[in-house]
Amino acid sequence: MALSTSSNFAKPDDAFRAVVEAHRGLSDEQSADLDAALVLILANHIGDLAVLREAISLAQRRMADASQQQQQQQQQQQ
Repeated sequence: MALSTSSNFAKPDDAFRAVVEAHRGLSDEQSADLDAALVLILANHIGDLAVLREAISLAQRRMADASQQQQQQQQQQQ
């Protein structure tokens, strides 16, 4: 199974909203715990280590890209 990066939801905004709503009222620590639990539950549901590794790599690249963009914006503001 290959990692799917296109939306598989009929209503992707509703899926996003459900995740955001799940965090409403939680502390930062509780929110991080929810995210960790959700990741592990969904990783188990996928059940494919190669896909999980690919998803981890993609998430790490996106975090690095976002960090780089933030640094560039800060430099432009100075």
